[in-house]
Amino acid sequence: MNPPQTLPVNHHADHPGFSGPAGLAAGALMFAAGRRRARMVIETAAVTGSDRVVDIGCGSGAAVRAAARRGARVTGVDPSPVMLRLARLLVRGSSIRWATGVAERLPLGDDEATVALAVATVHHWPDVTTALTEVARVLAPGGRFVAVERYSPVGATGLATHGWTEDQARSFAELCRAAGLADPGIERITVGRHDFWVVRTNRA
Repeated sequence: MNPPQTLPVNHHADHPGFSGPAGLAAGALMFAAGRRRARMVIETAAVTGSDRVVDIGCGSGAAVRAAARRGARVTGVDPSPVMLRLARLLVRGSSIRWATGVAERLPLGDDEATVALAVATVHHWPDVTTALTEVARVLAPGGRFVAVERYSPVGATGLATHGWTEDQARSFAELCRAAGLADPGIERITVGRHDFWVVRTNRA
């Protein structure tokens, strides 16, 4: 029997996105369920009050809020108008900016961010190579990039596939390296009842 083939890291790139009442409901649920994970992400990225953070695929804004609470200036970027509308209602602050955009074409200038986050979004990116080029472009020298995806066992089905196997996490780390990001590292972290893959790298 042939071994199962490793899925690409963006194996849900054909997801239609969030819209309408169902999108609002999903966003509210993700915000409530994702607060503990958001705190873990911000701690892992070592966000401080001197940072300029971009959250790529910010959804309803849990990680944006966690970063802003550290005193950072934060830009939440998402392609879904419904998600951004909900985020504006749930998360407020003078240090927060919201912008419509996609990972492959970030609405930020060169070297504008010191921290880039991608929390449970890479598996939806249509073009991972282009998106990582954008991450490298918007990060200032020495800036950090943290990508987080839920642990997904080999052979998972349904909602459990919305994450990464270990092979996918390692493949993503290599894609980061190919994009010119330095020393990507992989860690599996438990938050509550769930495990997550964390890939950390930086712009040299």
